Amino acid sequence: MELYDISVGARVKHPTMGVGVVYDLDARTVHVFFKDQGEQAISRSFEGLVVIAPGVEIGQEPLDLEHVRDAIREVLEEMQMPQRPVTMHPRYEGGMLEIKPKDPSLKSKEVPVEDFFHKIVMIRDRFRVLEQKINAHDKLSEQDKVELQQYITRCYGSLTTFNILFEDKEDHFVGQKGDA
Repeated sequence: MELYDISVGARVKHPTMGVGVVYDLDARTVHVFFKDQGEQAISRSFEGLVVIAPGVEIGQEPLDLEHVRDAIREVLEEMQMPQRPVTMHPRYEGGMLEIKPKDPSLKSKEVPVEDFFHKIVMIRDRFRVLEQKINAHDKLSEQDKVELQQYITRCYGSLTTFNILFEDKEDHFVGQKGDA
C-alpha cells in the first residue's frame, strides 16, 4: 500500500521508530520527524507506516517552517503529557561537580551540576522508553521480557546514588527491593 493520501502535519506510526509527524513530502518519500530518532526519510511504498491522525489541508499558501515546528512541538508535548517536569533539588542549583584525578599534578574537571543532572534525567527517560519498547515487543517471549526488565531494574539500582539530586522522591531511581 503506497502512502498517497497523506499530508504535511499528519501523525504517523512506524513499527520501530514510534509516533512521528510528517514535515515534508515528495513523489517517492515521506519525511517524518520522530522524537527519539529525529528526521527520517521513509519510502511511500513502506507498508509499516500507518497514518494515525490527518495532516493539514494546504491551499495556495505554502506551509512555512515555523508552522511545522509548532506542529511538531504540539505532538511532542502531547506525547509527554503524562510526565511532569523533573526538577533538581534547589540546594544544588548553581553548584559545580568537580572530578579530581588521583595525581595532583593533573588538572581537575568541573561540570555544572545542572548539566550533570540533565544527563542523569536523560538516562532515566531513555531507560523508561527502553522498558516500554521491550514490553511492547511482539517477538520477545515473556521470559525474555522479564530477563531484560531485570537488567534495567539493576541499572536503576546502580543509579540510586544520584537520587540526592532530585527534588521530588517520585523521580528517584528505584532498584530491586528485598532480593539480595
